Formats: sequence, C-alpha cells, structure tokens
Amino acid sequence: MPAHTLFELDSLPVPESLQEAVEHGEVFTRGWVVELILDLVGYTSDKDLCGMSLVEPACGGGAFLVGIAARVGASCRAHDRPLSDATEAVQAFDLLARNVTESRKLVVRTLCEDGWALEEAEQLAVAWVRQGDYLLQPDESHRADFVVGNPPYIRLEDVPVDRMAAYRRACATMSGRADIYIGFYETALRSLKPGGRLGFICADRWMRNQYGKALRRMVTHGYSVDLVLAMHDVDAFDEQVSAYPAITLISKGRQGQAVAADTNAGFGADEARDFLTWHECRAEQQVIAGTFQAARLPHWFPEEDSWPAGSPARLAMLEELAKRFDLLEDPRTGTRVGIGVATGADKVFLTEDAAAVEPDRLLPMAMVRDTTGGNINWRGTYLVNPWDVNGHLVDLKAYPRLAAYFNEHSDALRKRYVAVKQPDRWYKTIDKVDARLTRRPKLLFPDLKLTIHPVLDEGTLYPHHNLYFIVSDTWDLRVLGGLLLSRVAQAFVEAYAVKMRGGTLRFQAQYLRKIRVPNPNTMDESDKAALAEAFDCRDVEAATSAALKAYGLVELPD
Repeated sequence: MPAHTLFELDSLPVPESLQEAVEHGEVFTRGWVVELILDLVGYTSDKDLCGMSLVEPACGGGAFLVGIAARVGASCRAHDRPLSDATEAVQAFDLLARNVTESRKLVVRTLCEDGWALEEAEQLAVAWVRQGDYLLQPDESHRADFVVGNPPYIRLEDVPVDRMAAYRRACATMSGRADIYIGFYETALRSLKPGGRLGFICADRWMRNQYGKALRRMVTHGYSVDLVLAMHDVDAFDEQVSAYPAITLISKGRQGQAVAADTNAGFGADEARDFLTWHECRAEQQVIAGTFQAARLPHWFPEEDSWPAGSPARLAMLEELAKRFDLLEDPRTGTRVGIGVATGADKVFLTEDAAAVEPDRLLPMAMVRDTTGGNINWRGTYLVNPWDVNGHLVDLKAYPRLAAYFNEHSDALRKRYVAVKQPDRWYKTIDKVDARLTRRPKLLFPDLKLTIHPVLDEGTLYPHHNLYFIVSDTWDLRVLGGLLLSRVAQAFVEAYAVKMRGGTLRFQAQYLRKIRVPNPNTMDESDKAALAEAFDCRDVEAATSAALKAYGLVELPD
C-alpha cells in the first residue's frame, strides 16, 4: 500500500528522541563532493533546470542546496528565465526546523551573491525547503528527474517505535536491522521518472549485507546501477566518520554500462575533476591514477543476494570471467556445494567413544581440526547417528544401546526447538544425514579462514556443519582442488564475502557458488595435470599460475 494512504505528516509529530537520533545521523558533505555528484547525475546549468524536478531528501545544513541554487540561477540566466520559474524545480526536506532555517538562509545567500534580488531569493528558498519526513511524504508530491543527497545514518531500532513501524510499512525494503538510509534509497527510486537519476553519497554496506537484499532486488528488477565510486578513506565530510561511503548513481531504466571506481585518502577536489573528465570522455575502458582507479563494465552484476566489492580491475575481471565461464555449482557437471550436518546438540551427538552405541550407529565425522594441515588427519570424532540409509529415523527399539544413550541425554535433546516442534522425533539432528555423502570423494572447506583451503576427503568421513563441501560427477577433485586453491578462486570469495575482524573470510556455500570455472571436459590436459600437482603439493603459487592459464588470464589484478 502506498505511504500516502497510511500516513499524513501531521499525524506523526517529530518527538525529541527522534530529533536526537537524526542529529546523531547527520553527516554534512563537503562542497566539492556535492559538485561532483551534481555533475555526475547531469544536473548542469546548460540544461533548462526550471523545467526539471530535483529532490533533496534530507538537506541538513544545506550543503547540496548551495550547489543546486547556484546551478538553477545560472540556468535561468542561460535560458532567459525569471527566477520565479524555478519555484517547483526543487524540493528539499528535513525533519529539524533549525536545518530548514539554515538551508533557506544558504539558498538566499547563494542567489543574492549571484545577483538575484533578495525578495525573489527568499520566496524561492521558502518554496524549495520544507520541514517534513521524506519517507512519509505522498508519492506524487516528489516525482523527480533527479534525487541527490546524503541520507542520514540511523539504525532503525534507534527510531521511536511508532515512527519505526510507519517506516517499515511505507518502505518494504527496510527489513531486519536496517539503517534508515535503505528507506531513503527505496523512496527516492520509486519517485524517479523514466530516465531519472539518483546520486547519493552513502554507506555502501547495503550492497553486500543481508539487510540490503530487498533493496538490491528492487534495483536489479527496475533500475540501472551506473556508477559505484568507493570513497572509504576519503575526507568527504565535514566531520571524521567511519561510514564506508560511496557515491552511487542509479537510473530508472534497463541496466546499461556501469562504472566501478575506487579512491584512496588523497582523493579531493582536483582529483574529482580528473575523475569526472575520464568518466565523461568514455574513450578509455580503465584508468589507474595516483588517487583513484576505475573501470567500465558492460553491465552491473545481476545478482541480488550480494554485489561484489574490490578494485575496479578485479571487478572487471570477474565480470569478464562471468561472461566466459559457468558457475561452479552446475547440474550439467553434477557439481554441488553443501554444508555439513548441524545437530543442535553437539555435546550429545558427537563422541570419541567408539563403544558408546552400536557400531553401525557411529558415523566418522570430519571436523575443522582434521583439515588444518591441508590433508585429512582424522582425530576420531563420531556422529551418534539416528538416521538409516534411507534417511528415516531409526527405531530405538532396534538399538538398545542407542536408546539408552539418547535417554541418558533426553533432557538436553528434548529442550531443543526441533524436539519441541516434533516431540515424537525428539532424538533427530537438525539436519538429516545423507548416507551417500560419506562414501563420496569431496572437497572440504573450513568456514572461517584467511585464505581458501580446499581439502580432499577420499570418501571416508561425513562433514560437520563448520565445513562446507563440494562433490562432482565430472570433475577430478584434485584438478578442481588445484583450481580452488588458487588466488583466482580466492578473488571470487573476497569480492562477495564480508570480511570478519582480522581479515578472516567466510567460505560459505553462498560464496563458493559465486566461483566461475572452466568446463572440465574441454580443459587442456597439461593444465589439469598442473592443477592436480599443485593441489597435491599445497602450492598456491603453482595453483594460481595454472589457474590463470586455464582461465586465459595473463595476471591477477590487484
């Protein structure tokens, strides 16, 4: 249901607690960043800006409005229009009265310094800047050719309960523990006219985190990501903040060419002009300068579960490999990625006592500690297995020692959620055991690791849930293991996985499935041999060299 059928602004007054949250979320943008965003979206004075509509969702102290007012004034002169023609060209919102007052003053000052009369400048400032909650405005009140700004950074749970509920109802993408900037993206995108453009400087965590998935889905199915310019180390704001900012340009229409760019701490006003020159020239596909690097991609990444991160050269490589190679998990090769068994009570289900229950109820388990050396070194952990070969729970009457063992631990087992939900199946593990998996050769991957770490189990163990596995009907797993030992495979995981503290990566199924691989049936035999040997020797450099050749790459970009 659209927001305007649920709420009117006056029905939700701004409480002091929300004002404090908003104040905490205010991060004011430097002028050169504003100018860069306005240039990138095409809001330039050579256009008849009076005939276009621009929205600034959270104007704060007025940083964006200074640049906007200057350009509107210049456009009026260039097109011989009175300033009054721009009355409906700009809408700017802010929750705080003091910000509205300050922004209006800046608009007036900018226009007067440009030679416009005080009275008409004041009239324009009042028409443009209003106090209100952008997320709860009626949709038709802010249809836009351009939406630009720096949305506030406020965790949704820090917003008062009634307004938080209003935000969630108004903005479907604000799920889970989202930041309210998610809602600003959604509302702004909904407001764009066909061909309209959004230009925000905002945290880029939504491109990879779970709370951004619904927003990524929305963008993927109706918009074009035109530019992502990461500015994590750049002094882009008036205050020092750790916000992982990026300038993101999104337009309403079919996905077209995209630019991925990154910067370092030396990126400033002069370098922004250099970047803009490269961006507008469109002659060079890639640029590596002292303070920034950028690459043009044929299109942005189509997935919605996560968008990759990395240097522009890395992203260009990943996009190019995505065009030429298939995903690792592929029914045509019978290659599957999975996770080991979760029990819900490891202290009960895992044992090193080989006499604890009947021998055929003990399943040798692969644990993370068994894989640390690069080869399987099993240390004697068993799963007390309640499942038969057909995937059914065994009848405890047929296994008196198993029954006695589970009854001894029944209090712990029956308290689990799965047991409460299915009390007659109280002794089941969370995941069902697939008896066929034990006998299959498989590559095992510890979840948490600094570098990718495939280990081959020849078909003797069942993986624990801290291990992910790959099985295949087609691949020689030593060859695939060499490919996955390489830094090329690591690059795929690094691009999609969010790094933990200390640089640790999570090698989960969702990230392993992002890896692209050559067709094993058409690979050169010498490449296969080199990969298998590198895997046997645990030689990452040799594996990387052989993988580059198999992928047709000269080198791995930094």
